Amino acid sequence: MGNAGTVKLIAFDVDGTLTDGTLVIGFDGEPVKLFHARDGLGISLAHRMGYVTGFITGRKSKLVENRGKELQVDFILMGVSNKVEAMEKILKDHGLSWKEAAYVGDDLNDLPLMKKVGFSGSPADGVSEARKASDFVSSLPGGKGAAREFIETIMKSQHRWKDAVNSYKGKNLKTVMQ
Repeated sequence: MGNAGTVKLIAFDVDGTLTDGTLVIGFDGEPVKLFHARDGLGISLAHRMGYVTGFITGRKSKLVENRGKELQVDFILMGVSNKVEAMEKILKDHGLSWKEAAYVGDDLNDLPLMKKVGFSGSPADGVSEARKASDFVSSLPGGKGAAREFIETIMKSQHRWKDAVNSYKGKNLKTVMQ
């Protein structure tokens, strides 16, 4: 069982995790994806609280790139076939260990990374293998708040949720990661 208390970096798969997994192909061939506002605010809040945040996904998409920039995530890795190798580089770049990394995935291609990180999660509608491999299974499906619930779980386990909420109430943000 993983430990949310040591997490400093939170990474997300995109299709099926930050979206519901539906791909609508536009006339230009670009898939259209729907993102939930609460997941976005959760990712922004994690970033605001000093967590390293980002996306690791197998697909390439201008929409994902734009969403990542909008949320000011620290990394956007697309077209990734080996997510473990991608995460190793991110951890090295940020001077972090595996136990300080968290990842949310929903399908078979996420399993190797989910088993390696210090804290893993799956949306409620992730495949059974992903749910079984997870330290945390959201009560919500992918693209419908699962990422936000994962972030809140991490912050609450670290007793940082009250400070995160207060950061939106105009109070001083006193606990940023060091």
